[in-house]
Amino acid sequence: MGRVFLLIVVGLAGDPEHHELFRKWGATLAEASQPLGVAPDRLVYLVDEPDEGSKRVTGGATREEVTKALQTFATQAGPDDTVFITLIGHGTYGGNVARFNLRGPDMTPADFGALLAKLPTKQIVFVNTSSASGPFVEELSGPGRTIVTATRTGAEQYATLFGGPFVEALTSEAADADKNRRISILEAFNFAKSEVERAYKREGLLQTEHALLDDDGDKAGSQAISSTSTDGRVAAILSLGSIGGGTGPIDPTLAALYAERRDLERRVENLRLLKGKMDPARYTSELEQLALDIARKTREIRAAEEQ
Repeated sequence: MGRVFLLIVVGLAGDPEHHELFRKWGATLAEASQPLGVAPDRLVYLVDEPDEGSKRVTGGATREEVTKALQTFATQAGPDDTVFITLIGHGTYGGNVARFNLRGPDMTPADFGALLAKLPTKQIVFVNTSSASGPFVEELSGPGRTIVTATRTGAEQYATLFGGPFVEALTSEAADADKNRRISILEAFNFAKSEVERAYKREGLLQTEHALLDDDGDKAGSQAISSTSTDGRVAAILSLGSIGGGTGPIDPTLAALYAERRDLERRVENLRLLKGKMDPARYTSELEQLALDIARKTREIRAAEEQ
């Protein structure tokens, strides 16, 4: 694989709580981009409110800036390069059209399709982690394209959990199923899908998002990838780059404690996104307990580091 061009777009959130989480996910991926092998001049990181983003933010999340970014990639990327696009935020569906919500005009699958058609690369990875993202599969599917959406239809319009674990998978060792220190798109998809399922089951809630992956160009995404699936064969070999970079605790005990704390932090994120579907008293009780568990785990980490 040649070079990787990465576009991260953090669009509208709908409320302050989601805004904070979506911004965190985008910043996590942007900060990890260079260690993953994406050169700074091949990263475009657009956020709804540019003044609030990390130092890597390059502009505002508007249709104009997204269009500009992909037009630039079209002139800079070569056939052997890969263009990786990640959308984080809120999506809507109406009049048989899905939309990724931005400040100003939203963007539809057709809008992105026109831009992707101009890219000269043999491989494009398009990940839409927003609600109502399913229709993007049918519109954008094609040869050399790996499409991932957080939902299977436009009707799944509740805020999605998928983006958090998908970004975590790309930027940590949590999803490295084959232990080769490279997270494939398929590994990230399977990890995020499993984490979403766990979160809903844990809370006893009906799951309102079902992720899709399509990489065979048949305009029909798959929810479950197996050895007999036609989808997943390309996604299994595509990745951003090598993970780790020598950071993080080497001691197995410390590594386990950090993983346990990250799991608790992920549960807090999921809980906050599921807040509107839960009994308020139960939500408050679970959130308080998780906060105590995180504080306890942090103390364990400090004690282990002092030994």
